[in-house]
Amino acid sequence: MSEDPRDWFDGRARVLFVHAHPDDETITTGGTLAALAEAGREPLLVTLTRGERGEVVAGPLAALAGAHGLAVVRQNELRTALGMLGLERHAFLGAPPARAAGLPPAIYEDSGMRWGSDGRAEADGAAGADALTSAPAVEVIADLLAAADAAGAGAIVSYDDGGGYGHPDHVLAHRASRAVALALGLPFWEILGRAEAAAATAGDDPDPRHLRAEAHDVSPWLDRKTAALRAHGTQLVVDGADLVHVGGQRESIGTTEAFALRAAPQAGD
Repeated sequence: MSEDPRDWFDGRARVLFVHAHPDDETITTGGTLAALAEAGREPLLVTLTRGERGEVVAGPLAALAGAHGLAVVRQNELRTALGMLGLERHAFLGAPPARAAGLPPAIYEDSGMRWGSDGRAEADGAAGADALTSAPAVEVIADLLAAADAAGAGAIVSYDDGGGYGHPDHVLAHRASRAVALALGLPFWEILGRAEAAAATAGDDPDPRHLRAEAHDVSPWLDRKTAALRAHGTQLVVDGADLVHVGGQRESIGTTEAFALRAAPQAGD
């Protein structure tokens, strides 16, 4: 794979990244976003919710958990993180330019989750009327379509079918992103987890729906990615070369970010 970000995603400019909550963009795609921005490829980020129902790291910010003010804090954290990544083009779904024409601005709230017996996230049954997953799917898709069209998106990047780890907002992000990519005739790239990335980039991708994969060495932009991670102080802690999630899960800060080009859906897919 080329080390030049101008060659990534088949050399397409204005790649649209669709993420569910603030911090998702940095954890899984922060290095790629920083690299594309520095290379003048004008990446665009659409964040679907403000992460209102996210847990909060223990410490002085813990009182924000479940509080109305958490959404404001997470918006500010995201703004700071995007500054660290050098990303200038961002919108929340429901707000122009990520709002369908003729509709008043809307806020899609975090749908929440719980951990299932299989270790993956699942719906917790407590999503409110304003939650992303409570909204009509056609409205969510129309808003995202407006964003992609206004930006002149050249490709779309989001999660795989399972939303990465199962969060219902991530799953919906995948479905809406694929629908928009299909409607506009754009390539759709799925974010690969580390195990999937290792297999796919070695030519041993078990998913026949992937046309090919590419892995980005984001080491030159690691400082930017790490600084952006630190900005998300309610959600994670940076500990040396690792990040520690709010639930205590520890992982190394990725220096490789991988994506797979998904084939157009077939009947029943």
